[in-house]
Amino acid sequence: MQATLNEQEVVRREKLRELLELGINPYPAPLYEVTHTSKHIKENFTEANKEEFKTVSLAGRIMSVRDMGKANFAVLQDSTGRIQLYVKRDAICPGDDKTMYDSVWKKLLDIGDIIGVKGYVFVTKTGETSIHVEEFTLLTKSLHPMPVTKEKDGEVFDAVTDLEFKYRQRYADLIVNPHVRDTFIKITKMKNAIRSFLNERGALEVDTPVLQSIPGGAIAKPFITHHNALDMPLYLRIANELYLKRLIVGGFDWVYEFSRDFRNEGMDRTHNPEFTILEFYVAYKDYLWMMETTEQMLEQTALATNGVTTTTIEGVNVDFKAPYKRISIYDAIKEHTGFDISLMDERGLLEVCKQLHIETDPTMGKGKLVDEIFGGKCEKHYIQPTFIIDYPVEMSPLTKKHRTKDGLVERFELIVNGKEIANAYSELNDPIEQRTRFEDQVKLMERGDEEAMFIDYDFLRALEYGMPPTAGIGFGIERLAMLLTGQVSIQDVLFFPQMRPEKP
Repeated sequence: MQATLNEQEVVRREKLRELLELGINPYPAPLYEVTHTSKHIKENFTEANKEEFKTVSLAGRIMSVRDMGKANFAVLQDSTGRIQLYVKRDAICPGDDKTMYDSVWKKLLDIGDIIGVKGYVFVTKTGETSIHVEEFTLLTKSLHPMPVTKEKDGEVFDAVTDLEFKYRQRYADLIVNPHVRDTFIKITKMKNAIRSFLNERGALEVDTPVLQSIPGGAIAKPFITHHNALDMPLYLRIANELYLKRLIVGGFDWVYEFSRDFRNEGMDRTHNPEFTILEFYVAYKDYLWMMETTEQMLEQTALATNGVTTTTIEGVNVDFKAPYKRISIYDAIKEHTGFDISLMDERGLLEVCKQLHIETDPTMGKGKLVDEIFGGKCEKHYIQPTFIIDYPVEMSPLTKKHRTKDGLVERFELIVNGKEIANAYSELNDPIEQRTRFEDQVKLMERGDEEAMFIDYDFLRALEYGMPPTAGIGFGIERLAMLLTGQVSIQDVLFFPQMRPEKP
């Protein structure tokens, strides 16, 4: 962190002292009556209805000032946009005392200060809808200078295009680049649309534990912590699947959760160690029903977020309008590599990986090898929403066996723009087979696979009580958000992405 103040920060603190000497509280009580927003005024004001805007009150941040002697033009930014202010000396100081203009407005305010203004709306000679300020109140003194355009290595750029600055100081990014706020507003619309879709169909939103004694429900490397009072290790959840299934056992027919999950893995444009998964489970349904439901939900969500079913990513148009293409994982691999691996054992898959120049290691079993082949050579080709279906049983320890195809399970992944955004099963509800699948995972763990699943004995006990036939799905919310907002990096759809500690 910064050890010493720079020149501008010293000056702002001196201005703070002068304000206090004038008897002005730079951080007054929070109540300030706001009657209008900049957006509402600019969209609705006309000469015909100007009487309705004879007295307005706004609050926001000063973004620029043009000094014209006894009058100033300034720009005020509130949560809805920006609007011009006209500040005239005699208007805000009609009496003999001109302190509020000469000392406060002209000398002691800075770009970034938050003020409240009262006045009336008018249109300037240049056609700019503006506020003629008759009174202003300092609401917050800004002690840190705002990012400004500057030159570096001969290139002119805005400081908030610097990714290190942008992600570490998101608050400054949001101030200087209002379009960033639009991205996060869209994400909220997206989540609300999903909730509405599920709630309207009778789903129940629930909460399940973040701290878990066993990191179950996915194949991933967990974060480990310690509970002092219980003197035991605990894990930050990698998924909420097994707890939601317990609720299906308990008699709920449709449950869902927006789950904050944590995986102690690498970071790149599509991975952050902390992320959000939407999972829902529905009794008496299967993966075929889930595909149709997924199509309907995503089509409606795209419309609610953007007004259309299409979105554009790096110049590529993606359309979420149903229905979506379906292809088996083996057929996808054959189509894009020329290899039919459907009957291959582990040795055969290792040879295919060698020929395809895919790196392997001794910890990889059959399921991991198939996953590496598909991920490395096939996934990138599926730009439009596509269901990759019918996976080998070794890749899916929590999934019901396929009803007609030996060695496969009833599973799909939804691939969009070359990335997985959803994973779904006809859920395995046979407790004896589930125990065997868990034991197979333990064998992989013994080979050194850090992502293999633990045996969750309590979950097995829950299955022994009887879980009805169930369909389940998990969506990567940030990946879906990237698609619907046109962002190419997961860091751009997280307010505060994970970063290394800031250097002193």
